[in-house]
Amino acid sequence: MARTSQTPKSALINVMSQAVYKAARGLVRDFGELSHLQITRKSIGDFVSSADKRSEKILIDELSKARPDFCFLCEESGEIKGKDPRHRWIIDPLDGTTNFLHSNPHFAINVALEFDGEIIAGVTYQPILDELFWAEKGKGAYCNQKRLRVSGRRDLETLLVCCDYDHSMVKKIDDKISGIRYTGAGALDLAYVASGRFDVCFLEGLKPWDMASGVLLVREAGGAITNKNGQPLDIYESSVLCANESLHKTFLPLVS
Repeated sequence: MARTSQTPKSALINVMSQAVYKAARGLVRDFGELSHLQITRKSIGDFVSSADKRSEKILIDELSKARPDFCFLCEESGEIKGKDPRHRWIIDPLDGTTNFLHSNPHFAINVALEFDGEIIAGVTYQPILDELFWAEKGKGAYCNQKRLRVSGRRDLETLLVCCDYDHSMVKKIDDKISGIRYTGAGALDLAYVASGRFDVCFLEGLKPWDMASGVLLVREAGGAITNKNGQPLDIYESSVLCANESLHKTFLPLVS
């Protein structure tokens, strides 16, 4: 598919975008093969693991060509040292692995760039819908050509909330809001808050590569994002609460 944009991407975002597009081609091909596999834990697990690793190798290779001195933090390969310790790519080659395994198209590829411990650029690509969510510090958040803003809703009965169904908060709000969703792809959940598809998102147990790109998307889309205690978010912690400023204040007492 030809990709044109009325909003020019920086050279950095173009590098990240081209890397995820190339990795996505293999994942889409592998996704189409899942229905032909013998359905056993070992065979399908090995297949998805191979898809993960192939995607990650492509991302590392492509990003290294463009920025050869940068470090990496990867879901599969762990830390890879580079000559420039101030810059580090944080990558998840397949976010939503269980969805992928079940032929559910709700999965994504995530790439973020960290500079001196701060996320300065991020992309989350959903290949089945061809949706590229991208953001750069101070330059806004986008989905393909469209500028993103978090939802402006305030009334509880209108809200769609993303949260683990087992969390105690669910009992407090279930009969007061429009609906609750738990999708199994944390980066996409954060991207959906940035785009107003979810009004509130509270997740626990995330890894840095699950949320690095999504955290920047939410911030650049005008959202409030913290850990469950209301403290500034550290992607090396595991909890995240995000929404517009008003809803964040409303929901923080329910999760902390």
